Amino acid sequence: MAKEYSFDISAKIDMQNFKNAINMVDKEVANRYDFKGTTYEVDYNEKAKTLVLIASSDNKLDALKDVVVAKFLKQGLSSKVLEEQKVEDSSGNNRKVTFKVVDYIESKEAKKIVAEIKKLKLKVNAQIEGDAIRVKGAKLDDLQKVIAEIRGQEWEAPLVFENMR
Repeated sequence: MAKEYSFDISAKIDMQNFKNAINMVDKEVANRYDFKGTTYEVDYNEKAKTLVLIASSDNKLDALKDVVVAKFLKQGLSSKVLEEQKVEDSSGNNRKVTFKVVDYIESKEAKKIVAEIKKLKLKVNAQIEGDAIRVKGAKLDDLQKVIAEIRGQEWEAPLVFENMR
């Protein structure tokens, strides 16, 4: 009886690391010289899955975005976790940017990923199960080739490879 191995491809975010990164952004910006005496705000809304950054100018807003991305990368999160929605004026002559937190793979993209896996012509089976893609195969080497190939390509969602069994 041959043992079958599998793994899941999803876009789940480690929320503890996400919140840690947001807290680290607050601490760093509070101590940065270029933000002394200026207004800024980092607001994460867990229910709406949005992150709002407010700064006194476009330059400060860009600097704040850079700090956020740097802290995400330091926590092992992809910068694709955030999808910019809109940049607008805020009260008090400030600028505001709203990001949507991406923690899922859209169905179109999931279908593309499954198609890419089938193009590899390996003896694996990939199918969409809810918000994840389950890849099964008899050989661990084939599964590792799939992971390497999918990881090497550019995708919209921040892909996570998990549950290797």
